[in-house]
Amino acid sequence: MYKIIIKPILFLFQPETIHHIVFKIIKFFFAIPGVTLIVQSIYVVKDKRLERKLFGLTFPNPVGLAAGFDKDAKLFDELGNFGFGFIEIGTLTPKAQPGNEKPRMFRLPKDEALINRMGFNNGGVDEAVNHLKKRKTKIIIGGNIGKNKITENEDAVSDYSKCFEALFDYVDYFAVNVSSPNTPNLRALQDKAPLTQLLKHLKEINSQKKNPKPILLKIAPDLTDSQLDDIIDIVKETKIDGVIATNTTISREGLNTSDSKLKAIGAGGLSGKPLVKRSTEVVRYLSEKSGKAFPIIAVGGIYTAEDAIEKLKAGASLVQVYTGFIYEGPGIVKQINKGILATL
Repeated sequence: MYKIIIKPILFLFQPETIHHIVFKIIKFFFAIPGVTLIVQSIYVVKDKRLERKLFGLTFPNPVGLAAGFDKDAKLFDELGNFGFGFIEIGTLTPKAQPGNEKPRMFRLPKDEALINRMGFNNGGVDEAVNHLKKRKTKIIIGGNIGKNKITENEDAVSDYSKCFEALFDYVDYFAVNVSSPNTPNLRALQDKAPLTQLLKHLKEINSQKKNPKPILLKIAPDLTDSQLDDIIDIVKETKIDGVIATNTTISREGLNTSDSKLKAIGAGGLSGKPLVKRSTEVVRYLSEKSGKAFPIIAVGGIYTAEDAIEKLKAGASLVQVYTGFIYEGPGIVKQINKGILATL
């Protein structure tokens, strides 16, 4: 029903416009008594065999919603009813910022992909905290944190620290985002020296807390093997809890979309099916080269249960969807969980 009726209607609108409309529709319907139970009965797969214990947390299933969908933590309670094992909010920055100029999100239907150059648009970490304080469910929530566009890289540690402190009491784990291609010079923070400094600082803050929270690093798919070796060294040296692989790519290799359309769209991070192979390669490389030294959350091009299972076999402990959720619909979570159960 979603792919035949609902998606064609949604795709008539600009991506960012329909995103906000859908959020309002979902909010409205879940306010109606009984809707929550109906949706859960359709989409939630409950089975102890799907549980994953990582970072001191028990995930009811290994399928999560990646950051970027619920940036400002406005809809995590409602989205949890579609069967997700966890939801990552953000990316959040200390101060609210509008992001890049519109239009900044584009569909590539021929490739079942998206290009976005949102630029960490969000209402600021304090606004998100206000939403999180009203949390009604026990869904596991990750807080994806970044820096403001106007903050120079040498001062980035301060921005990440502010977000960490503000969110600490309201999220279950942290994702440190240094890999978005849409904030100028942000990816330079993936270099060994600044990244080690940043993660050590966050670990220090975390160690002073009564109940420290897991810290994960989100990396780009465009890193070379040498850079991935550095990531492995950094994770081991800083003793953070894991890696999220991968963010969007700046590559346009092998796309079916015309060069003229790609040129008209311009810069931005590509997500969706074209990313499936590279993201799996990164997961496999990190897992094998590190000797499975740390957990990996895999994200990138997951549209089917087979895609997710391939990521898990490559060394991932959990998976996340985003673009696949948009193209395949909410049934993707149930499909993946059923597929995983069929392999057990």
